[in-house]
Amino acid sequence: MSALRVVPANRHGRERLYVCRPDGSNVAWYDRETGRVNLLGEDSRDAVLQALKPFLTGPVTVGPPPVPTPAELARLTLHPDDDLAPNRPGEALLVALDRDPAHHRLRPDPRRRALTAEETVGTALDGLEDAGWHTLHSIALPGGDRIHHLLLGPGGLFAVHALYARKTRVRVADPMVTVGRREPEPLLRRLRAVADRASYALTAEVHPLLALTGPADVTITVQPRTVRILQDTELPGLGRLGGVLKPADVEALHAMARDRRTWGRV
Repeated sequence: MSALRVVPANRHGRERLYVCRPDGSNVAWYDRETGRVNLLGEDSRDAVLQALKPFLTGPVTVGPPPVPTPAELARLTLHPDDDLAPNRPGEALLVALDRDPAHHRLRPDPRRRALTAEETVGTALDGLEDAGWHTLHSIALPGGDRIHHLLLGPGGLFAVHALYARKTRVRVADPMVTVGRREPEPLLRRLRAVADRASYALTAEVHPLLALTGPADVTITVQPRTVRILQDTELPGLGRLGGVLKPADVEALHAMARDRRTWGRV
């Protein structure tokens, strides 16, 4: 085998070097992070190692690609249009604002405050990835409801609702939540209902969590039933939770949750 080319690429956040034939087809790839050369055919072993020799920085494992797990297979077969993983925090609001940016001309658009809350909370949750957590954003449910953020990790599953409360007093009297001088609303009841729908879709317990962004003060008359209430600055502490799900279970649930079709039956 002659004239093999080495082409660098970055896939799913991992740096790889692909070894290609002159026609562009791959015969192997080198994953720097794992120190593994994955061969698509054993007959190309010597030629691949010779082509990669200038790039190898230490001992490597050479062999066929590892057999994908069921979660990896589900991800690989998922159509891009059905994959929710690329959703940005506040995806639905971003789309709505792009379609109708002048929704309120005479006063501030409340959607922009809601977007700020979802982006703030989403950024904090995305920061838990290194601790073995995944976050999916802006999951639409039948009937118009939406899960702002779905957090999956070693400590379980959480349906997270982001609420803008910057420099405002928040009062919680289950199920009512009052932000500043606004009228109280039964937000905790709705959040529990959304978490129940998520539990049904994933056949796993999903806990409701209310995330308050930047409140001046929070008063909770009685600790709400089943609902966890945190400020956005407290969200990184969720990374210390564990003992509920094994890594393989987290990956399997993430593969199921990122499929848009999972949510069509709730």
